Order: sequence, then structure tokens, then C-alpha cells
Amino acid sequence: MTSWVDFIAVVVLLMNLMILSSSRIRTCIRIVAAQGVLVGCMAIIHEYPVLVPGTIIAAFLSIVLKGIVFPWLLFRALQEANIRKEVEPFGGYPFSLLMGVVIFAISFWLNARLLYANPLVPPLIAPVSFATFFTGAFIIVSRMKAITQVIGYLMLENGIYFFGSAFLGGQCLLVELAISLDIFVAVFVMGIAIFHINREFDHIDTQKLSELKDVISGQ
Repeated sequence: MTSWVDFIAVVVLLMNLMILSSSRIRTCIRIVAAQGVLVGCMAIIHEYPVLVPGTIIAAFLSIVLKGIVFPWLLFRALQEANIRKEVEPFGGYPFSLLMGVVIFAISFWLNARLLYANPLVPPLIAPVSFATFFTGAFIIVSRMKAITQVIGYLMLENGIYFFGSAFLGGQCLLVELAISLDIFVAVFVMGIAIFHINREFDHIDTQKLSELKDVISGQ
């Protein structure tokens, strides 16, 4: 099963780069949904054939929430906001791709300096987990649209779960339940906020909202 785990890790990494290079928010939502499904399946593949109920439940919740519920909420928010593309991110898309490669290199460097108690963990899981986590954080701070920043939060959670499913085994259920609840609340609240922001200001560009705050402060 190690070959399948490595394959999923490579695909998850490529999805990170695809999201960094895409300006179409619908495409980014579909990619992060597919990434969530793969991350959920990885827990079962990694533990197979010795599966415990906690692993199966955690994988099922991950697939349903990240592959169906969260994308549906984001598509609804996207429809209400009536937007299709992300504005030019900080530094542009080539810079974002470069940062994706740099983040992956840093993740490998960090992985080489950590000691793990389980030597049976495939070597790509930890660096890809770190890369997904840091890529999500980078998207949160570099993108202008609020809905794209929510996608960053989902990627960040994918990285956490990808790491936990390999190192915690069946015990990842409690961790996944706690994190998924937080992410669900965050996505739900952000969807409501996006709707109200778009209704009041006709856009959801967080940079413009920051400029508005500076203007009000100056007055």
C-alpha cells in the first residue's frame, strides 16, 4: 500500500500547485474538494488491511464534509457573490507558483530534521502534509477574495489531517472531529459574511475593505 500512499501524496502536492496557479475560483473549489476526498481515502489505504472503526468514521466524515458539504457551501457563496475569478494575487501567479516550490523544499528540509517514532510511515507523507499546510496559509495571506481565503483554510486542514492520519492511526478520529467542526463553523460563518459583504459593498475584495477602514480611520 506504500506505493498508493506515495501516489496520493504526489497528487495532493500537484493539486497545491494547481490551486496556486489558477485564477478561477470554481476550479479551485473543485480541486480542494478532490484533495479532501483523496486525503480522506489515504487514511484507509494507509491502515489497510488492519482497519479500526475510528479510521473508517474519520475517513467517511472527511470525504463527506470536504468533498460534498464544504464545496456546496462555497459554491452557494460564490453564486450569491456573483464572482468568477480571483484578482491578481500578491506578487502575481508566477510568484505564487515559485512560492509553492519553495514551500515544498522547506517542507522536505523540515521533515529531515524531525524524528518520528514510527519508521513505517511513508517518507512523502510528512513533507507533503507540511507543504499543504503552509500552502494553505500562504493562500490565506496572499489572496484578495474572501472566498479564496476560505479555500486556503480548507487546504490547511487537509494538511493537518493528512499528517494525523498517518501518525495517529485510529486515534485520528477525535482530532478530525474537533478540527472538522472548527472548519465547518469557519466556512459557514464565512459564507454568511461573504453574502452580507457582497450585498453592502458589491464586492468581496478584502484589500478594498482594508482601504475603506484606513479611509474611515483617517477621517
